[in-house]
Amino acid sequence: MSAFVVSARKYRPLRFTDVVGQQHVARTLKNALATGHVAHAFLFCGPRGVGKTTCARILARVLNCENRTPDFEACQQCPSCLAFQEDASWNIFELDAASNNGVDHIRALVEQVRIPPQRGQYKVYIIDEVHMLSQGAFNAFLKTLEEPPPYAVFILATTEKHKILPTILSRCQVFDFRRIEVADIVAHLAQICRLEGIEADAEALRIIAQKADGALRDALSIFDRISSAAVGEPIRYQTVLENLNLLDYDYYFQIVDALLVEDAATTLLLLDDILRKGFEPEIFLTGLSDHLRNLLVCRDPATLLLLEAGENLRERYQQQAQLASPSFLLTALSIANDCDVNLKMARHKRLHVEIALLKMCYILRAVSAAAFAPEKKTANASPTTNGCAPMPSAAADSPVATPAAHPAQPPAPSPASSLPPSTATELSLEAMQSLRTDIRLGRRRLEPIPLRLEEYDSAVAEEVHQMAQLESKLTLENARAEWQAFANATPSPSLRQAMSAAHLNLEGETLIVTVDLAVHRSLIQQEINHLRDIIRQSLHAPNANVLVVLDEQKALNPPPKPRRLLTTKEKLDHMVQTNPAVLDLLRRLDLKIDE
Repeated sequence: MSAFVVSARKYRPLRFTDVVGQQHVARTLKNALATGHVAHAFLFCGPRGVGKTTCARILARVLNCENRTPDFEACQQCPSCLAFQEDASWNIFELDAASNNGVDHIRALVEQVRIPPQRGQYKVYIIDEVHMLSQGAFNAFLKTLEEPPPYAVFILATTEKHKILPTILSRCQVFDFRRIEVADIVAHLAQICRLEGIEADAEALRIIAQKADGALRDALSIFDRISSAAVGEPIRYQTVLENLNLLDYDYYFQIVDALLVEDAATTLLLLDDILRKGFEPEIFLTGLSDHLRNLLVCRDPATLLLLEAGENLRERYQQQAQLASPSFLLTALSIANDCDVNLKMARHKRLHVEIALLKMCYILRAVSAAAFAPEKKTANASPTTNGCAPMPSAAADSPVATPAAHPAQPPAPSPASSLPPSTATELSLEAMQSLRTDIRLGRRRLEPIPLRLEEYDSAVAEEVHQMAQLESKLTLENARAEWQAFANATPSPSLRQAMSAAHLNLEGETLIVTVDLAVHRSLIQQEINHLRDIIRQSLHAPNANVLVVLDEQKALNPPPKPRRLLTTKEKLDHMVQTNPAVLDLLRRLDLKIDE
């Protein structure tokens, strides 16, 4: 049989000083040992693989050590320490509550607690996965846990603290174990590599630490797997990617570079290359969201600490973050999140991801179109604030369809319109290719889009002036014709019904729309801006307005609903009231209704 021992057991810490990432727990326990204030019951709770059982064993060993060190660690040489190392200690007991969760198991434990230790000072009981105990077992354990003999110490460990009864929690000193930081796991793996004589790249160890998700035991298991795959060879970054089936972050840098220059072809080809290598769309989308998030935190020095990456990778993130504006990153992150939410229900997942990438590719163009579009051209968009453009995330919901929704708007600007005025000129094909290369290499940055509000103010004023020169056609008949044309063209049956039921009246230049139901007023009010613009343009009335009014009298006293005829007699009575000749027909034919 092989003598191989997994790293999680071979390098299990034997002292509080060696515990990784749980210094707050180790410091508190050592202070309790130094002052002699050791509780009779502890509860260690936290995620899996973070050192709960390890700290419990270290505490049990120190409590029974006959020659403690000055810093209150176990000496590792006394008979008690040697017996524990050989699994021959009669004072330290480990119980798995997952398989010993009945009342009889706890009763046997209570009977065993009554016997004092034959050698040593304490009898320590380590109960792992204590949340698995049954309700009866908890109740049988309460009295002993509250008032144990002076030589008994209980150390309970669990990954699900919320399942522990409050009566148990109140009898224990609770220690919350944290997820281990990536940097601490990387340092521990590097130390193991030095002890084992293994050469490993720092970035490869970082990928292993990130994959472990805060659990050191998982990180050590992955490390053993990678070490077996690279026997006699250094552990490289590419080796980790191949064995863990991870996607290289270089793909995400290339995709974001292509998105920034609106290179849709390169974006789709990169996605195709990723899918051909066997990666699922969900994996790609999750990685892209993480990449966009990392770019966003790189833009502010205060949040740079949230980036978990090596020095070389950190510099690359910072360089690309300077090319992307916060609005672009936030909008792209929102599109990726929406795609991730809807991807589970999509039948054609690849097409779903491709649509999301195309939306990201044309974010800058959609934002520029929304910024340059006059407010009156928009039917359903939210009103602007102080003349500023709407939020990019609203435009990003349909970036390709935004310019086409209103043909009267100016055409969508080319990618050059998102550049500073010095470069926003007509570019030839060669110049555009050169511009994309400069942006990829970091020689040129994408600047915010200038709004140039003065030009739009003058254009709107000119349009109003031209409209005022035309003869007004604002009459009640013409207004009703435009109203009915809009109702016939709308695809919404509810809106069409509401507009058909409305009563129109013209007072000066204000079209009064009276409705009987509040729901009809709400439906028409949603389209009020578009209706007003149509009436102003079609009827040459720049000052025309539309006002929707609810008829309070009819809204409070709606007309009675017709009575439903249920029985045969009720139907016959209704027929007789409508046509009395029906009764004469019944007499002639000697017909009777069935009761």
